[in-house]
Amino acid sequence: MSVERVVADRDMERGAFRWFDFVMAAFVTILLLSNVIGAGKVAVITLPVVGEWPFGAGILFFPLSYVIGDVLTEVYGYARARRVIWAGTAAVLFMAFMSFVVVKLPPAPTWTNQAAYEVIFGQVPRIVFASVCAFWAGEFTNAYVMARMKVWTGGRHLWSRTIGSTLVGQGVDSLIFYPLAFWGAEGWTTHLVIVVLFTQWALKVGWEVILTPVTYLIVGWLKRAEGVDVFDEGTDFTPFRARV
Repeated sequence: MSVERVVADRDMERGAFRWFDFVMAAFVTILLLSNVIGAGKVAVITLPVVGEWPFGAGILFFPLSYVIGDVLTEVYGYARARRVIWAGTAAVLFMAFMSFVVVKLPPAPTWTNQAAYEVIFGQVPRIVFASVCAFWAGEFTNAYVMARMKVWTGGRHLWSRTIGSTLVGQGVDSLIFYPLAFWGAEGWTTHLVIVVLFTQWALKVGWEVILTPVTYLIVGWLKRAEGVDVFDEGTDFTPFRARV
């Protein structure tokens, strides 16, 4: 199937995409599961020379959302990526609200798992607020840089866009999340906040580099399947709208 170069906001009205809804569902699913399953556990690996190195378990799967975010912008354009980011933001906010309500409901006398439930699903409001703000700002920055770089490079050098947008987007994410969530918190010194901030940023960028071949495969397949290659020329890049 041939791939047609189209200009976003001008040529995108021509019809529905076959795979867009599935990509959006995958993005939101990974986002929610990473927050529910991965965020609460600190795992450890043993590294040569360094020894035991703790890390947040969510870092193993959450970077898949970066790949999908890059795919959305590269294949479908900034406007549709913006729509998905808003869907993800709404899903995370509802998840936080639902967790709060369910945890606070008084347990039945015969149900003895309340303490474990609170450990797993109880959320600190400050961390939830920091997470939502960081996700929203980081993803929009990532999508903006990705879209602008595609126009600048004429669609060449996909690797430069995926890695470059992650460097900037996840830099924004980390600069917002860790100070908002942990600055001045008990057990968190200023030095520790800074070290964890840059460590997590480096890990996220590293994952993006490692997953670059996967991004190439998915982007190539989707462009052929959808028959388009979207360029954001003249796009309104405001994040404050969800309409395509």
